[in-house]
Amino acid sequence: MHRTELADFLRRCRARLGPADVGLTPGPRRRTPGLRREEVAQLTGMSPDYYTRLEQARGPRPSRHMLTALARALRLTDDERDHLFHLVGEEPPRDRTTSGHVRPGLLRVLDRLYDTPAQVITDWGDVLAQNAMAAALVGDICARPPGDRNIVRSFFLRPPQDSGSGLFPTEDMKEHARIHVASLRAVVAARPDDPGPAALVAELRAASPEFAALWETHEVAVRRSTVKRFVHPVVGELELDCEVLLSAEHAQRLIVHTAAPGTESAERLELLRVVGLQDLTPSG
Repeated sequence: MHRTELADFLRRCRARLGPADVGLTPGPRRRTPGLRREEVAQLTGMSPDYYTRLEQARGPRPSRHMLTALARALRLTDDERDHLFHLVGEEPPRDRTTSGHVRPGLLRVLDRLYDTPAQVITDWGDVLAQNAMAAALVGDICARPPGDRNIVRSFFLRPPQDSGSGLFPTEDMKEHARIHVASLRAVVAARPDDPGPAALVAELRAASPEFAALWETHEVAVRRSTVKRFVHPVVGELELDCEVLLSAEHAQRLIVHTAAPGTESAERLELLRVVGLQDLTPSG
């Protein structure tokens, strides 16, 4: 691990960013340009002391999960992300699997969607990034442990008594289940050597009779734009248009939810923006 070079690289990457570049409020006038150390720590989910020690070349070796979080927080390009991994003595993620690295341009789009829920997910359901409105609508999924951020797993492994998942109307659950399975089958067929989707399928076939039964139907359907109904504990039911924007390699999707102007759902979505993250339980 090249501690001195890592520290220098982190400082330089932090200095070139401002709060607005990462979706944060600028706040009071700053004496120096760039993000503060505590802001980078906040974006990555690490303690300020841990990040400070990394920049002072005296921190412990970061995990691969932490390196991915740093690359995302500092808006690194693919080449810069690989360099970060190399400085720590780790092999960078390779294209044969679904990358957890979200491109800086996609994150900038996400940051600017301040009044509508939006999130970046892999094509097999891992949530990689959310804006504040998405966290307010479906829960702060990115705050969960890394292995608990897949919306397909959360959907099928929900408690048996939770027939409506707390997020969707009960009568819509069968359709959501069908779409999840059909989309996942398309991904597994397209990337048979990617261990992530294959492991998820094996896990759910063993743990969820509902998933196993749907898997046997062999339905295939790539997730498309649609209309979804959400049940929010504070603002009530919202009917939202769900737009799915594909990344260049189609392995990541930007999901944006909007309400038709002048509707009750539009009013409730605005109320949700005001309410923010209050009284929310994360849900898949």
